[in-house]
Amino acid sequence: MYEDFHATDRWTTQKLHCLYQALIVAIATRHADAVDIKFVVNGQPVWIALPHPTWVEYNKRTGRVITDPLAIQIAGHFLKSAIETGTYEHGREMYSLTVEETLTHLNAVLKEVGAPPDALVKDAPANDVLVNTA
Repeated sequence: MYEDFHATDRWTTQKLHCLYQALIVAIATRHADAVDIKFVVNGQPVWIALPHPTWVEYNKRTGRVITDPLAIQIAGHFLKSAIETGTYEHGREMYSLTVEETLTHLNAVLKEVGAPPDALVKDAPANDVLVNTA
């Protein structure tokens, strides 16, 4: 779904090719611990940082785990949403999501694939697709 996709930029109407490239578990003293997922967007690197506490929170709320492939789908869903809603900034290399934003995109991905209801986070924000530009 979101390892290799195209999305049309809302403002430029440019069609962007997004290709998943890497997943790195990042633990650093200078910034928040996260799983960093790299995409190449029309040849330019874009990193999506999903905060580590999301894994714990999802497990606590559902009893399930976020796998690496699911994390890639979450990051890709965020990236496609950012491009299509106009919050994607050409040239920006890093986007950091909050736990709740990550859970919202996780729910959207799971709904798209027809996951069972008990896999969804019931108290996550509605899928109005939250896009953080911080």
